[in-house]
Amino acid sequence: MIKQAIIPLAGLGTRLLPLTSVMPKELMPINGKPNLQYILDECIEAGVKEFIFIISKKKLSIKKYFFNDSFYKKIIKKKKDKRLIGEYKKIKKYQKMIKFVYQNKPKGTGDAVLKCQKLIKSKYFLMLLPDDLIIKNNCSKEMIRLHKKTKGSIIATKRVERKTVSRWGILSIQNKKKSYFRIKDVVEKPSIKKAPSNFAIIGRYILPTKIFSEIKKLKPGQGGEIHITDAIRSLIKKEYKFYGNIFKGRYLDCGTLSGYINSGIQISKGN
Repeated sequence: MIKQAIIPLAGLGTRLLPLTSVMPKELMPINGKPNLQYILDECIEAGVKEFIFIISKKKLSIKKYFFNDSFYKKIIKKKKDKRLIGEYKKIKKYQKMIKFVYQNKPKGTGDAVLKCQKLIKSKYFLMLLPDDLIIKNNCSKEMIRLHKKTKGSIIATKRVERKTVSRWGILSIQNKKKSYFRIKDVVEKPSIKKAPSNFAIIGRYILPTKIFSEIKKLKPGQGGEIHITDAIRSLIKKEYKFYGNIFKGRYLDCGTLSGYINSGIQISKGN
């Protein structure tokens, strides 16, 4: 059973500047609740018991958001506000589930994941990228179900327009079923002509602990960063089983200003 989830949160959020100059993008409210909280609630509903947050010294406000007891106690003592008491109880629940590791230099998702190695207890773990919200259906729950069925690693995926493939990590597929397929290869931001499909990687992964040893072998790639997709490719070439989960929920991109605004509109509508 997948009980642990890694959430990389050390990114600079440059696509959402100037807003992120004063607030981490993961705490920016979407319809009255932080982006990050949607991710946590999805995981908890899927059975996750522990979160590993990867933050930097520049994003300590994420830690403060969840561990600011003295502030809440003072306010609640004065006001006895039922709504605030309820919110504080939620935060106390999260507190018991969160651990922190630090990535103070932006060296990529591979480097971020590697920093969690000593905390991972099982053979597989979940990793979620907080820019990607999936509403309506619980994607993490779907992926855990597929992992149990296939005994393999899982990557969330959706069809994108062919003309946009160069914006995404694209999956090469084989043995396609109705809701999943075996992954033959991963191609990062291919040209339209070279794209093996139009199934894009969305920020949800179930990864094996073997990924750690593969990351250690990698040299920095594009932008001087260690990319998790390079470690995944290496494992696929070694015949490790990876499957694409064609999720049923609705994808919302919170990583750009237009995407963030649209996410708030869609969630408030219940769409």
